[in-house]
Amino acid sequence: MASDHLPVLTDRVVELLVPAGPGLLVDATIGLGGHAEALLQAEPKFQLVGLDRDPQALARAGERLQAFTDRVQFVEETFDRLPLVLRRLGLGAPAAVLADLGCSSLQLDSAERGFSFTGDGPLDMRMGASGPTAADLLENAEWEELVRILRDYGEERRARAIARAIVRRREEAPLRTTAQLSRLVQDVIGGGQRRIHPATRTFQALRIAVNDELGQLERFVEPAIRSLRTGGRIAVISFHSLEDRIVKHTLRRLTGRCTCPPDFPVCRCKPQRVVEVLTSSPIRPDDDEVEANPRARSARLRAAARRRES
Repeated sequence: MASDHLPVLTDRVVELLVPAGPGLLVDATIGLGGHAEALLQAEPKFQLVGLDRDPQALARAGERLQAFTDRVQFVEETFDRLPLVLRRLGLGAPAAVLADLGCSSLQLDSAERGFSFTGDGPLDMRMGASGPTAADLLENAEWEELVRILRDYGEERRARAIARAIVRRREEAPLRTTAQLSRLVQDVIGGGQRRIHPATRTFQALRIAVNDELGQLERFVEPAIRSLRTGGRIAVISFHSLEDRIVKHTLRRLTGRCTCPPDFPVCRCKPQRVVEVLTSSPIRPDDDEVEANPRARSARLRAAARRRES
C-alpha cells in the first residue's frame, strides 16, 4: 500500500515549507505522496501540483491523496521542466516547492524495474516509461564512457576494472538482468566484510546516468527558485554528495556569494542575491528515524526563501 511508504525528514519539511503558505505548493518529485500528504494536512490552504516522471508513482500518489482531490492535480513530467508546467497550467508563482530526489520505495522494491541488486529483474532503471535502459547503456557505451559513469556518478574506485569486465562480458553476451550485473561486479571487487554491497556504487552510477539525474537537478534548482513568489520557499532532499553539492553551490551563488575558483583574478559567475538560506548546514535524520527507516540514513535537506527584489 502507498501508506506503507515512509517519507524522510517529514517533520522538518513541514516546519520549513508551511510558513510559506497559503498558496500553490509544488511537489516536483511527488513519488508516493508522503510529503505532499503531510503538507496538505498541515496547511489547509495549500493547492498542490504534483510532478513525477513515473506514471506508477503518480497513480499511487493519487490513491494516497484521495481526501484532497479538490486541492490536487498531477502532471507526468520531469522536475526540471517545472517552469514549463507552470506556464502550461496557467499558474502563478508557487509559495513552496519541494524536491525529494532519488528513487522511491516503489521503484526500489519492484524487481521488474531493475533498480536493485537484491532481487533479479531486467536491467531497466528508468524512472519513466521512455528512453534507453541500463541494459542499452551497458551494451552501447564505450569503455571510457563506462569508466566515467562509474567513477563520476558512483564514486567507484574500481571503475576501470568493472568497465573492463563489462566490455569483456558483452563480447560474449549482453548483460540483461540485475543479477548478472551484480555477480559481475562481485567477481571484480570480491565479497569479504563490507559495509555496503559491492554493486551498490555501480547500480547508483547507472541509475543516475540512465535518468540524467544530475543534469536535471542542475537545470531545476535555480529556475525553481526564480519561479517562487517573494517569500516563497524551496526545500530539496538529496541522498548522496553529488546531488547535495549541486544544491549547496547553487544556493551559495544565489545568496550573492562568488563561487569562482580562488585563482580567478576576476569574478565570472556574477552572483545575485536571490535567496536567504534557511539551513546553514544540511539537516540529517536523527537516530530514531534511521532506525525506523534505514533508507533515510543518507538524506540531506537544504532549504531557502526567495528574497524581495532589490
